[in-house]
Amino acid sequence: QNPDITITDNVLHFRAQGHGAKGDNIYEFEIEFLEPVEPKPVCRMTQRQLNITVQKKESNWWERLTKQEKRPLFLAPDFDRWLDESDAEMELKEKEEEKINKMKIESRVPKDPFKHLKKGYLIMYNLVQFLGFSWIFVNMTVRLFILGKGKVGFLCLTDSFYDTFHTISDMMYFCQTLALMEIMNSLIGLVRSPLIPSVVQVFGRNFVLFVILGSLEEMQSKPVVFFIFYFWSITELFRYPYYMLSCIGIEWKPLTWLRYTVWIPLYPLGGLAEAVCIVQSIPIFSETGKFSLGLPNPLNVTIQFPFVLQIYLIALFLGVFVNFRHLYKQRKQHLGPKKRKMK
Repeated sequence: QNPDITITDNVLHFRAQGHGAKGDNIYEFEIEFLEPVEPKPVCRMTQRQLNITVQKKESNWWERLTKQEKRPLFLAPDFDRWLDESDAEMELKEKEEEKINKMKIESRVPKDPFKHLKKGYLIMYNLVQFLGFSWIFVNMTVRLFILGKGKVGFLCLTDSFYDTFHTISDMMYFCQTLALMEIMNSLIGLVRSPLIPSVVQVFGRNFVLFVILGSLEEMQSKPVVFFIFYFWSITELFRYPYYMLSCIGIEWKPLTWLRYTVWIPLYPLGGLAEAVCIVQSIPIFSETGKFSLGLPNPLNVTIQFPFVLQIYLIALFLGVFVNFRHLYKQRKQHLGPKKRKMK
């Protein structure tokens, strides 16, 4: 019990209380090694025995363990781990060959001269996006509480949602235009993210932002704009910091959990808000005829934009399903139970 094990001046000092043939006693001994050893031994105690591992400072063959020529009576060799001189030389040779092979493999892998530049770009990109969506989230939250203070019911909601687009749109335009870089990053292999989920999310959001909301003033004052922007910003508050820390090899477990959990309610809600926005815009596009292609034209066909929006609604839900499946796999990979390796 409570073993006191130290190494000073190449001498192992041991002292512990134990139960032996003569009952409880204090057991102690000293071993002066033949050659220098590391001063920090590794100890592992079980119910039946105590294992002390002492590392040589230099990996070479020793004629004997102790400096004194006569082996102490309390020492006995463990023949299961015993190595003679030829075995030791073979082991050292194998280690050297393994080290040389590892160096050869590493030398074959071409070093990327732009590694640090790429890492710096990714850190800066994720930081800028995080700051942008943080500004959107904080601004919308403050407006929600300030404009709704002292009011109840629908009046509170109307005042809070009114003018959301005109207040937030410039920053949202900036962030979503910058998000096109995510497709490029995936396309050129700068990040390991799959290309299709990135395309679905970025182009889906930009379609709603630029084509639906940006082109119709009637849609810009509707309450659904608030929900779309709010769901988008909350999701990115955890995604971009996670990626930024990953670039420098840091993993913060609470952030990892939030990054792969918050999307579960927010992603379907965001998709639903986008669908409501499209449904509300269809009558306006039908009335104004905006973006509709009538005769005559080079293709000699009539294409009504509301019909395109109806088809897009189907594609929207398919896109939500594709991204939901992708995010679920990622969550299972990062937060699921770790598989134990077979020994």
